[in-house]
Amino acid sequence: MGLSKTERRQRIKRRIRKVSFGTAARPRLSVFRSNKEIYVQVIDDNSGVTLVAASSRDKEIADVKGTKTDIANLVGKTVAEKAIKAGVETVAFDRGGCLYHGRVKSLAEGAREAGLKF
Repeated sequence: MGLSKTERRQRIKRRIRKVSFGTAARPRLSVFRSNKEIYVQVIDDNSGVTLVAASSRDKEIADVKGTKTDIANLVGKTVAEKAIKAGVETVAFDRGGCLYHGRVKSLAEGAREAGLKF
């Protein structure tokens, strides 16, 4: 019998985390996608600190009407603006086991448009 959806996602997540590690100079941009919301954090793994976070549940984003893909793009722009204010310009992208399309791709494109490099 093949892998279930959650087992496949966990396998991909482990494979990504082997090579994606956040440092102070280049922190990790970690994405978590649930059925309704999308959350993103900029993490320094050396010190175990979250530098910046944003989600679709933030007050300024939650009031926006649109598709989940449009909201993910807005979350990407928001986290990029916060990260640049905090002095972070380049990050390592961690898609968290999700495939790179749909909301995850939209979030990454929004972050790139706002000036974040990865």
